[in-house]
Amino acid sequence: METTTTATCRRTAWNKGKLLGQKPPLKLREIWAIRIRLQLDHRTRELALFNLAIDSKLRGCDLVALRVHDVVQGSHIASRAIVMQKKTQRPVQFEITEQTRDAVAAWIAAAHLKPEQFLFPSRVSASPHLSTRQYSRIVGSWVNSIGLDAAAYGTHSMRRTKATMIYRRTRNLRAVQLLLGHTKLESIVRYLGIEVDDALEIAEQTEV
Repeated sequence: METTTTATCRRTAWNKGKLLGQKPPLKLREIWAIRIRLQLDHRTRELALFNLAIDSKLRGCDLVALRVHDVVQGSHIASRAIVMQKKTQRPVQFEITEQTRDAVAAWIAAAHLKPEQFLFPSRVSASPHLSTRQYSRIVGSWVNSIGLDAAAYGTHSMRRTKATMIYRRTRNLRAVQLLLGHTKLESIVRYLGIEVDDALEIAEQTEV
């Protein structure tokens, strides 16, 4: 009994060596650095995934589960899409910008995907689509490729990126709430960390 207890106590904590807390969003220059690198390397699938992750602001579980027909209307990529969120079971809409539409169209054509197929099928036979763990590793490779610390960023960095930019430009919390599909406004405040950031911004602009 004593041996078992000792072994249990000595188990390495799941979060040992990990950075916890809010994952920072990407900055505009970092977005373009990753995007250009993917373009130059002709990584068609990852470019479509990256652009769509930024535009959609979806949680990783919802992003990897997208099917082709979720973003395609007829023979064209839609400018807007709507999906049901797994976590909240509420629909959320998102825009698909022109460069994202081009990237997604190129990926669909290259992979010969059909409407009912997953947009990002897994290369592992046991999984029908890219897993959230695989997506997390891909995000890590993106940020690492431009010299950022992969441990400091995560899939939520992708989700927060455009939402943070929209808030910074508009200060419209309600708009960001709708885009992220959060049910409570307080969740947006915590999620974006805007109380602290805004307070610091005000302080920096105040001369004494």
